[in-house]
Amino acid sequence: MINRGAFAFEGAPAKSYSRRAVDLVAASLVIDMLAPLKITMSEDYVAHRLTDAEAAEFRASGITGFHNAYGLGGPDARGQAMEYLAGWQGFAGRNSHVFTLVDSASDLDRAKRDRKAAVIMGIQNAEHFDSVADVAVFRRLGLRCAQLTYNSQNRLGSGSTERVDGGVSDYGAAIIAEMEKQKMLVDVSHCGDRTTLDAIAIAKGPIAITHSNARALVDHPRVKTDEAIKALAAKGGVMGITGVRMFVRASDPTNVGHMADHIDHVAKLTAIEHVGIGSDADLHGYDDMEPAEYAALKGSYKASYGFRDKIDIDGFDHPLKVFDLTEELIRRGYSNNNITAVLGGNFRRLLGQVWG
Repeated sequence: MINRGAFAFEGAPAKSYSRRAVDLVAASLVIDMLAPLKITMSEDYVAHRLTDAEAAEFRASGITGFHNAYGLGGPDARGQAMEYLAGWQGFAGRNSHVFTLVDSASDLDRAKRDRKAAVIMGIQNAEHFDSVADVAVFRRLGLRCAQLTYNSQNRLGSGSTERVDGGVSDYGAAIIAEMEKQKMLVDVSHCGDRTTLDAIAIAKGPIAITHSNARALVDHPRVKTDEAIKALAAKGGVMGITGVRMFVRASDPTNVGHMADHIDHVAKLTAIEHVGIGSDADLHGYDDMEPAEYAALKGSYKASYGFRDKIDIDGFDHPLKVFDLTEELIRRGYSNNNITAVLGGNFRRLLGQVWG
């Protein structure tokens, strides 16, 4: 840091932040409600040992909690999920000087004290639950959060880009009940509109939309209606706002200020206690992917996703992005307490309720 009232970071000398923003991030338990540790298609990456520079980026990011979740599915979903949990938990253990795994909500507090990055293991689908009994199996293996569906139809319900949304099935209702019994967080980020509302209604306690935005501000099938946001909040749930470009704004420019518009919307529609951040990206974002992988990723989604040239938004596409968002919330007049709540306090409260 450079002692001049504004603070710069060694890895990003061109960027500087106010003392208030730096102090707020330092004091807050910052949790990214959906943040893959690395967006990659390489099967070998989980065997990777972080370089000193990579470790320094995680420490400087200001983020304590990373909900590490990928979209898995298909006929071999159970096997994929087993391999995924083994690989990424092994990655965290191999890099234990940087990461620590999360079992309960208090582990996030401990990670903050120890200056480590806490890894919440999640999967962006529930096709790996071949039976209701599998919920307990996967919780024992480390899974702490699961989406009911990805973008397509599965046995539990409908995804956001499915042609017809039939809502939560009987099997889906049984899985929701078992997830609550096993203290596993239910996530409906990629679910279709009816499936989202059904899941909120069926759940006895609070659930999450870990990474989505408000359809009142951008007309996209992957974002949520005001009806769903209000229903989520009425049950005590929390919604993470994402920085994925087409989920933020329909045209360019699209920047961190437009992302904050969604935070404003959810807070005004419900209350500040029901909004958080869920970047849906790793520290560097999608636009830094290898070109071949970037093209393959875009090509794997339906046309309704509406990808533009860039996926990340301006000002939220680098390892220090939480500081940029904090500066924007300061500019908008958010109090310190409310900023701390948005950065992770609200999600920490929810996880304490679900996990204990």
